[in-house]
Amino acid sequence: MSTALTPRRPGTLSTWRRDPIAALRDEVNELRARLWSDDEEGWLAGTTVPSLDMTESDVALEIRMDVPGIKAKDIDIQLNGNTITISGQREEEKEEKGKTYHRIERRSGNFSRTLTLPCSVSQNEVAAEYRDGVLTVTLPKSEESRAHKVKVKD
Repeated sequence: MSTALTPRRPGTLSTWRRDPIAALRDEVNELRARLWSDDEEGWLAGTTVPSLDMTESDVALEIRMDVPGIKAKDIDIQLNGNTITISGQREEEKEEKGKTYHRIERRSGNFSRTLTLPCSVSQNEVAAEYRDGVLTVTLPKSEESRAHKVKVKD
């Protein structure tokens, strides 16, 4: 194998002279097309990733996830140690005959989110509620995870 460098010929690295903003825009567009392709070969095609917020108070963690259009019976919550997985399925709507569809952007199919919890929780006291398209999971902290006040002796 030769270790000699090949001399650079003018014009061979035209991408280096390209407008960097245009090059970045092209790369972002290509990545977007790969991730959310309309065909089934896109990286994220057919998957739904619901948005969520996770908050912490002195006594509990709370997860609020936007899952509109899903029935409560189609949501599954699994707690394993300090990991929670929320998954479910949005049923595909049937196309009605006699209607012309100009855009179909709402995704159907399975979704799943797995989160690592920042502390241990009391698994037997976890509660979940689904209202107006928002799933709220309340995870009470275990006694060991709660803050304890330590009195300083004189």
